[in-house]
Order: sequence, then C-alpha cells, then structure tokens
Amino acid sequence: MKQLTPSPAFAPPDDLDAVCATEGERTLTWRSWNEQADRLASSLARRGVKEGDRVAVRSHTRLEWMVVSLAVAKLKSVIVAVNYRLSPPESLYIARDCEVTAAIVDDEDPSDLVAAWEELGLRVIVSMDTPAPGVELMADLIAEGEPEDRPSPALAPLIIYSSGTTGAPKGAPLGGLQTQVDDAVRLDYMLSVLFDMAAGGPGNTTLINLPMHHGAGPSYTQFALQTGGTVVFQRRFDAEDVLRLIERHGITHWVAVPTMLQRILKLSPEVRDRYDISSLRFLMGGAAPFSQELKSAATDLFGPVIYEIYGATETGMIAGATPDLLSRKPNATGFPFRHVDLRIVDESGNEVPTGATGEITVRTPNIISGYIGRGPLGADKISEDGFYSTGDVGHVDDEGVLFIYDRITDMIIAGGVNVYPAESEAVIATHPLVANVAVIGVPDEDHGEQPLAFVQTVPGAVLTADELYAFFEGKLAKYKWPRSFEFIEEIPTNSMGKTLKRVLRRSYVEDAKA
Repeated sequence: MKQLTPSPAFAPPDDLDAVCATEGERTLTWRSWNEQADRLASSLARRGVKEGDRVAVRSHTRLEWMVVSLAVAKLKSVIVAVNYRLSPPESLYIARDCEVTAAIVDDEDPSDLVAAWEELGLRVIVSMDTPAPGVELMADLIAEGEPEDRPSPALAPLIIYSSGTTGAPKGAPLGGLQTQVDDAVRLDYMLSVLFDMAAGGPGNTTLINLPMHHGAGPSYTQFALQTGGTVVFQRRFDAEDVLRLIERHGITHWVAVPTMLQRILKLSPEVRDRYDISSLRFLMGGAAPFSQELKSAATDLFGPVIYEIYGATETGMIAGATPDLLSRKPNATGFPFRHVDLRIVDESGNEVPTGATGEITVRTPNIISGYIGRGPLGADKISEDGFYSTGDVGHVDDEGVLFIYDRITDMIIAGGVNVYPAESEAVIATHPLVANVAVIGVPDEDHGEQPLAFVQTVPGAVLTADELYAFFEGKLAKYKWPRSFEFIEEIPTNSMGKTLKRVLRRSYVEDAKA
C-alpha cells in the first residue's frame, strides 16, 4: 500500500481510507486528500506555478480548502488568504499588494473577479465550483493531473491580511519570523500551545467554522490533523446548526469567537435542549473580547469546558486560560505559553510594577519580521530587545496571569478617567433583547469624551435607553455607563465577528455634520 506522504507532521491512521474531514454530507479520506492534492499540484505546476509563488485563495471554510492548501504546500508555494466577503475590486488591492501569480476561488460567479483582476496577468484562475470565461474548474485540474507523489511537511504557509478594523489591510507572512530561535524551542512553543490547552490528540473531532483567511481557521485545522484527529467543516456559521453538528459528529473540540457563543446563547432554551452536546470537552474562545459574563453563560450551557486564548497574527499565540484557572479567576486571559515573555509598559515604554495597568508587549518565537511590501517592523511596533507592542491594555498579577481590558485605541478618557468600552459592552450583551453592541468615545465639551453605545436588538424586539440604564444597576460603576444609546439595525463587523468601530466613528461624525 502506498504510504501517505504529507509527512510525520500529520498523523493518519493505519487505514488510509478512514475519513479525515467532513462537510455536510461530503467526506474526504486521508488517501483521497493526498491524491487529489498531488493531482492538483501537478496541474498547477504545468500552468507555471512554482516554488515561492504566491497563490491567492479566496474560499469559504470547506473541504476543498484542505486539498488546495496541501497542493500549494507540495509545490512549496505560499497561500495569500483573501477574504471572500470583499468585493472583487477590494480583493484586487490584496492580490496586487502581494504580487500573486495564480488564484483559486469559490465565488458563485467568478466573472466579476476575472474582470477586476485582469490587470494582474495571472497564470491561472481556478474556480472551485462555477465555470466562467477566463477560469478553469478545480475538478478538471484534479482529473487531468498526474498522481505524482509530492511530499509536504504541512499545509501551505500563509500570508494573512489584517482584518481592516483600523485601516487598510496589511499582509503578515506567517513564515517570515523576526526572531531566529532553535527549531526545538519553536516546536516546544507549539506543543505548549497545543497540549497545555488540550487542543489535540487522536480520536478528537474538531469543528472548524472560523474563516480560512484568518490565522485561526487554518491553524486549528492543521493542529487537528497533525495530532491524529479529524475535522468537520461548517461553511457558514449557524447557531443551531453548531449544536446539531456537535450531536451528529460527536464533536470534541471547537474554537469559536465570542460572537458565535452569544448567538447560541440567544437561542431559546427549547431549541438548545433539543441537542446532546455532551461530547464537547474543549470550547475555546478568542480573537475578540471574551467577557466574564459570556464565559459564565457558556459554562452554564456547555459545562466546565471553556478555555480562552490570546494571540495576534503578528505574534502567534501568547497566553491561554484553562477551565481550572477561569474557575478561580473568571476575568483572566491566562498564563503565557512556554517561551513567551510578557512586559507591561507605560506610555514611555517603561515597565510598570506587577499589577499595574499598561500596554501589553510580548516576545514570542513567532513574531513576524514585517508586513509585505512595507519593510521590517519599526520601532513603534517592536523594541530593540524584541518585544512587540500589541496595542492592548492589561496587567499581570502576582501569579503571572495576564488580564486584558481593551484596545488602547478604543479606550475612552472621560474627565481624566480611563473607561474601557469592553466592560459596558459585556453587560449590555447579556440583555436578552440585545443581539450585538459596540461602545465608542464621542466628543464632550465638559469631559473631553463620553461613551456612546450602539445597540442592535434581536429581530422584532423593542428596547429603550431607560430599560438599559435599569439593567446596568448593580452591575457596573456608573462612571463606566454609556451616556447615550443609538439603536441601529446592524453593528458592522468583519468576518471574525470583530466590530468595525472605525465605521461607527465615521458614521457618527458624518451624522454630526449633517
């Protein structure tokens, strides 16, 4: 029997015809995954894709992504992960910025993309599903490709573009690292991330519904497969369908953003009680503020299986909290992983005492060297001794546990007092009639700034400011309360569920001028 050759980095079972991934009613075996990737790599190579090339991949979270990633890895090329929610002209910015030479997409109609990207002169544009002039179908490339055995140590390296929450996206090459460390150190760091957080192991089934243009989706897909587990893809997030998938597939591991958990908790008790979710033993939240209130409510539903993780595209994973730690310190973000150094600094960059609040700076084995086309990281982002400025506010306690309050750019200074929007957002989000909330600082003649809360209610609900003020009683100090509320149809978010506060700020300014 031909041996699977993605490498010792993957842990296939003895039976290569066992399923490694599922999406809906479709499955992919270890053997089929490897063979399809070999054939796709062969066809891409014949069309001029070679080692070191950058291949734009614009795809939902789906089975085909696994085949594409392994095929690109076999060619020793790099994936440029493009957000499928971007319009073709918006995605052109990324493709041009990164100088891609080929593209693989799953647009329902690739025609607009072909027209928008014509200036790039790509060697090939591959469509996963839909035929169109100027594209080739992925199924045809797999069918015609040669079954050449091309080893690969892992899935393809990635260039991830920032979410655009603060401005134009920037490409972070996850393989181009700032620090030169021993391979054994980097491996031990990754093992700390994986196994300190119980994130892998044979027999595990991991639900993947995070986007593949963000670092977490690809990373946890690879983690699951590297440690002998299998994955179940959910192409588009649906709260009730998550519960259905957990029951149907015996999901043991799920990595979610807090917005997903909020939407599940907004389901009626009758809907939630339909499903047996007892197989789940690891539910990790991250990528956005994960409030104590939300962690508590999620624990009530799923049991003591809640973990929290903190990291950044530019640094890799930084810290994590287990259920045991969260039971003692519900607000904790967690202990730093092995080979991670934390330093909390003031506005001048000086380290503050234990327990004092400041900016979180971090040194990890996985800090990137710089952004695509923008040179190395500057002194505003990384210190001479290698500490990266995260832009987050927090403190470290006497046990070495990290606590995060908010983004520096989101912090509101009202009458000389620091107000962290995440605190009031956490309270408002627990109201049963609230679907989403975002708090920003707006100009105030007397206090400099005051908090304004944008509130999105659940469909059909009617809510007033007075009702929300009453809801705040006894939950939060009054100086932290929003001074006004705006009820809007939808809070703008990116594909990871992160609120686009710059959009809200711009909207507020435009309305104020009107």
